[in-house]
Amino acid sequence: MSYEKKDFLPVCREDMIKRGWEQVDFVYVCGDAYVDHSSFGAAIITRVLEAHGYKIGFIAQPDWKDEESIQVFGMPRLGFLVSAGNMDSMVNHYTVSKKRRSSDAYTPGGVIGKRPDYATIVYCNLIRKVYKSVPIIIGGIEASLRRLAHYDYWSDKLKHSILVDSQADICIYGMGELSVVEIADALDSGIDISDITFVNGTVYRAKNLDSVYDAKMLPDYETMQNDKLEYAKSFYIQYCNTDSITASRLVEKYNDYLYIVQNPPARPLTQLEMDDVYALPYMRAYHPMYEKDYGVPALSEIKFSLTSNRGCFGGCSFCALTFHQGRVLQTRSHESIIAEAKQMIKEPDFKGYIHDVGGPTADFRGRACDKQVEHGVCMNRQCLFPKPCPNLKVDHSDYLKLLRKLRKLDGVKKVFVRSGLRFDYIMADSDDTFLKELCEYHISGQLRVAPEHISDEVLKNMGKPENAVYEAFKARYDRINRKVGKKQFVVPYLMSSHPGSTLKEAVELAVHLRDLGYMPEQVQDFYPTPSTISTCMYYTGVDPRTMKKVYTPVNPHEKAMQRALIQYKNPKNYDLVKEAIIKAGREDLIGFDEKCLIRPRKEKWREEAWEKKNAKHGKSSKAGQNSGKNSGKIKNGKSGKGSISKSNKNDKTTNGNRKNRGTVKSSGKRKVTSEKRYGTKSKRR
Repeated sequence: MSYEKKDFLPVCREDMIKRGWEQVDFVYVCGDAYVDHSSFGAAIITRVLEAHGYKIGFIAQPDWKDEESIQVFGMPRLGFLVSAGNMDSMVNHYTVSKKRRSSDAYTPGGVIGKRPDYATIVYCNLIRKVYKSVPIIIGGIEASLRRLAHYDYWSDKLKHSILVDSQADICIYGMGELSVVEIADALDSGIDISDITFVNGTVYRAKNLDSVYDAKMLPDYETMQNDKLEYAKSFYIQYCNTDSITASRLVEKYNDYLYIVQNPPARPLTQLEMDDVYALPYMRAYHPMYEKDYGVPALSEIKFSLTSNRGCFGGCSFCALTFHQGRVLQTRSHESIIAEAKQMIKEPDFKGYIHDVGGPTADFRGRACDKQVEHGVCMNRQCLFPKPCPNLKVDHSDYLKLLRKLRKLDGVKKVFVRSGLRFDYIMADSDDTFLKELCEYHISGQLRVAPEHISDEVLKNMGKPENAVYEAFKARYDRINRKVGKKQFVVPYLMSSHPGSTLKEAVELAVHLRDLGYMPEQVQDFYPTPSTISTCMYYTGVDPRTMKKVYTPVNPHEKAMQRALIQYKNPKNYDLVKEAIIKAGREDLIGFDEKCLIRPRKEKWREEAWEKKNAKHGKSSKAGQNSGKNSGKIKNGKSGKGSISKSNKNDKTTNGNRKNRGTVKSSGKRKVTSEKRYGTKSKRR
């Protein structure tokens, strides 16, 4: 069998022998199933290394209780590469209420339990138990966002840098292509892993600071453990040091013999480098060994989507993109994207629909301003928040040209845009052309955007624009739809229990929904994932940007009340809604007036009489329950359009971007993606 043609990487010793290899250079251990597609971080990193001449063996979802599971290829020549997968393993396993999820989209057949909690740490400790001195390099979103001391929501405590607990030698943070090749070349040249301290985009352990220069000292771990405000200060220093041009080297002390050193981020990829990465020989499929399990669910959701950019200057507080991908936009050329689209069209199961063209924010196609080329991003201000910066380049023309080219391809029926769209960026564009073509060609019945809340105080903590901007966007959207002769709706993503939201603001949001005439079935309760500003607020009770106190709902019962208020029509939420209304001092919202959220509940004897009467006439009391189920659908006026299907996947946040919460098919079913907010979509690693 020839291996000069496209093929999957070896997954067992037999594959390695067929290629004529006696030993692999690197073994890649991953918490996800093996999917060789450019939306999966593991696929990109392994293909990049392969392109540089390295031999890679792939171990997907090893049994962490069996030492033999990571000895498939024996001792690698250069080292192990370890990743938890496209999502943080804890987000993958647990809902925001810390309940175990029932499925895993990144596992064959959607089966749960094929990876451990804190997967990166567990895999590394297993490797270290078998191979005492082998170099271990960790990466992926779990390692990237836990690279320094961080608040861990699931254990409710401040945890060490992942390097401390994993016993790994180096952590690659960010997207990783440049860093992993530099590390591989250094190891290949004979440099000891302990001496590879010079690679940007990496974090390493040091016994002393004799060779560390130009570094900023962060508060030491013990100090942060004892004082949450010190952690807030440390976090903000890290947040301001995420740009390759302006960032400093950071040092976090654990004891007199252990320091964690974070080098500045790797530079962004050029457009040519991005094109090269996406032109690598991906199989665009899951490994055939998964056919018996009906494949890997996550692939079907992104197989016919196109990545056009990386990075995001949106600056949402609850998103980890600033820490992971950075604020500098990196884009692929039109030619690269068109070439992938043509390859996609040839696939037998392509039905003519390109599901998405985008990234963390679909319509960002260039750097926020020209200044960033030489001077990097501003440390002390955001590009869009609280108002668009005067230097912000607002231009949809390049994205429009790309979409027009894709629409004209033979075999393409429709091109959807389902990545996050910043409505405030659209509003900053005085030209209606982009929004007009979006409404005409790229949505089907509804457009999902993310206002998140209606309280300006809460929105300020979220890093989102004022509610007036969203209201203006809706008016403009409706006007353009009328102009093109379409009746399409805006469907908002909403978040409950974000720092800054009291019951008062939660009731205001419920009243707003009442006035709009709809109730969403899907509500994202704020999920404190590692390394976001919002998570820092949740843990410390202050905004790290200002050090001012922020009210934070941390009590599970209060969080349940806030969530229930957004779905106040759901009969199951009645008691929680009533309690919340009373606690907020808004008893005026309980009654029979049309402005009330709920009605007084019947006395128990009336309920019993009603049940008895129904039973006598042969009616089922479940009829009322069934009608209650239908009340969860979104209604806009009298049309009844825009319903949102149920999904328990909406809180798989990826620190981020809308991609973390998933993108949407025209039927209203939510796609399963990686790290949206957190990691968003699987385009985020």
